[in-house]
Amino acid sequence: MAVEVVYRSSRDLERLFMDKAEADRHDKMLELAELLAEVLQKAVPSLSEQQVEEAGIYMAKNRDVFAKAFKSQPDALSELLNAPVETPEPAEVAAPAEEVSAEPIAPAKPAKAAKAAK
Repeated sequence: MAVEVVYRSSRDLERLFMDKAEADRHDKMLELAELLAEVLQKAVPSLSEQQVEEAGIYMAKNRDVFAKAFKSQPDALSELLNAPVETPEPAEVAAPAEEVSAEPIAPAKPAKAAKAAK
């Protein structure tokens, strides 16, 4: 039987990583996204919690591009404008009965449990 070491971000317990550095990067990205969301919520209180969260994650994932733009290189944002749109996973909102699609929805794959160290 083979033993496999996996890492889990402390902010996203469902995602597993094979590399500690990758898990750390993901954790730091989520931390930045959370702080960005707080700032955006304070700046624009009319935004919904979901909109603020999505914007924070988008900005955190593209932090390098935004950093270039903030350092007097606004053309760097064209990189994001020309990139294909990444559609966020929709929040589970109950739709009215007449709008429900007849297509079956695939069940979500459960997260793998981390193996305990011996």
